[in-house]
Formats: sequence, structure tokens, C-alpha cells
Amino acid sequence: MKILLSKIIYERNLSVRQLSIMSGVSKSTIHEDMEEDSNPKIKTLEQLAIGLNCRITDLFDSDVK
Repeated sequence: MKILLSKIIYERNLSVRQLSIMSGVSKSTIHEDMEEDSNPKIKTLEQLAIGLNCRITDLFDSDVK
């Protein structure tokens, strides 16, 4: 499963700092979750989705549909 956080941040013209403020997730956690081999917690993904006003499933890409 690939986390699409970098793509979403780029498309919405946001900085990690802005997303951190919007979601309540620390900048260091966001940076970690943007890594290719990250394993974010569901709660973190939920907070990010709320901050980005999107569905949690919009945050990742999977071959399983």
C-alpha cells in the first residue's frame, strides 16, 4: 500500500507545517508517513483525512479494490 500524502500536499499547494496545523499531527510524524516504507497508525490517517477534508481511503493507493 502506498501513502499518497506527498502527492496530496503538492496538489493542494500545502506545506507540511500547514498540514500539521490543520490536522493536529506533528510535522515529524507527517514527514515519517510520507516515506515509502512508512506504516502510519489508523488514528494518524484519520486525523490527516479530517484536516484535509477527505476520506481516509483517499490517502493511500492499493492494488486491492
